[in-house]
Order: sequence, then structure tokens, then C-alpha cells
Amino acid sequence: MLNHMRELLDAKKSTVNTRIWSMWPTVAEAAASTGNFDYLEFVGEYVPFTLPQLENFVRACELYNVGSMIKVDFQNRFYVAQRAMGCGFQAILFTDHETPDEVRETIRMVTPKTPQDGGRFGFPNGRWIKYNPELSQMGYAAMNRSCVKAFMIEKKEALDNIEEICQIPGVDMVQFGPNDYCMSRGWNVADHKKEVAEAQEHMIEVALKNGVAPRVEISSLEEAEHYEKLGVRHFCILDQMDILLAAWKGTCGDVKKFAEGLDK
Repeated sequence: MLNHMRELLDAKKSTVNTRIWSMWPTVAEAAASTGNFDYLEFVGEYVPFTLPQLENFVRACELYNVGSMIKVDFQNRFYVAQRAMGCGFQAILFTDHETPDEVRETIRMVTPKTPQDGGRFGFPNGRWIKYNPELSQMGYAAMNRSCVKAFMIEKKEALDNIEEICQIPGVDMVQFGPNDYCMSRGWNVADHKKEVAEAQEHMIEVALKNGVAPRVEISSLEEAEHYEKLGVRHFCILDQMDILLAAWKGTCGDVKKFAEGLDK
């Protein structure tokens, strides 16, 4: 099965994605149909989901040749990542890692169990291999190997270890997480904006030096232009819940105030 995201990364192409909270596949299909995204990210760390829903999310992406990523919790990452890959997800975004050894362990658990790979992921039947247990095992291993592995750099300890983390084989992409980073330092983001910006720029610089793709979360074209000057080519723009809240608080709030004024 072709991994669209791996193709883009290997070709050094830029990518744009957005984050989806809903497991209703029509939402993913609607976003993909715009033609504005190279892949869609399901934020599984934030919301409840079932395994059949994961399959339907991927199917919706595949209808438009759009890649798929899932963001997973740290605690149950091995199970969810392996099942998501079996469903056809092309990339996994891992959260909350602190040390290089944790990163190595995670990569090992989602890497094929072959002599050359040394991983722990076996040969599961499922839609990933089109339910064909006769698929060439080494062909399957190559498909498994193509999964894009991304890591949130969102703890003080992870940033302290960023050089070693970016040198670990299998780390394809990293993204800075300002909220968790500040929490791990006992800070509020609003009080340390300069330090947060410096921390993210440090991550970007180290990632690029080591051949790892840095991704940034943005909400405007102007932000994309700023990060492009730093060498960034991968942009995660907006978030389904943020988009909804902006409308609910903005235009909807304005109409509510207008209606309340009619009653005075």
C-alpha cells in the first residue's frame, strides 16, 4: 500500500495538514475534498474512538489520496499505534516522551520483526495488507517500515535531549509543544513567550541539522512565512475544535449579544 506521506518526506516536499477531532468520516472526507491538505491528523490523544472508526477515517482520506496521521497517548501507545498502522494510518505522532531510550523503545515496538530491523511488530492480518495473509512477508516489512514516525518535543527533558533524539534512526519528524513544555518547567506560556520561542527555534535548528523534519503548528499564513525563514516546510494549520470555538465565541457570540439587546 502506497504511503503518501513517506513519498512527500523522501522527496523533500513541503506538507500541510489540519487536526480533526470528529470520528465521523464525513468530516475527514469534507476536509480532504478541499484539496488543501496533504494529510489529516486525527487527535486520538484528545477524544474517544473505536477501531472501526479508525478504519473509516483512513478510508475517507484514501478517497482523495490524502495521507493520515494519528496522535496517540503515551501510556497505551504501543497497542494504539500498532492497531492504527494495521488500519492503514500512514503516520503516528507520539506524545510525552522525555528520554532517548523512551523514543528508541517506541520505534522498536512499531518496527517490523525482521533480522535487519530488530523490531517487535509482527505480521497482522487486516486492511493494511488487504486481508491477504499470503502477502510477501518482506513486502509487508517494507510497507511497515515506511510508516512516518513523529514525536512531540514537549517536555523539558525531551528538549534537553533533542540532539540525541534527532540522531535516533527512525525519527522522521518532530514538533514542539509549548503548553506541555511550559508545564514541565512550572511556567505559564503567557509569562515566558520569549523563552518558548527560543526553545522551539532550538528544536527546529537541531532537527534540520540532523536531517529530521520539523513541523510547526500555526493559525495563519503570516506564521507559515515566519517559520519558512527558519527552514520549516511542514505546517499543521488550525484544529477542528479551535475553528468551531472561534465561530461559537465570535460570530455566534455577536448575534447572542444582539438578540439580548432586543429584549431590553
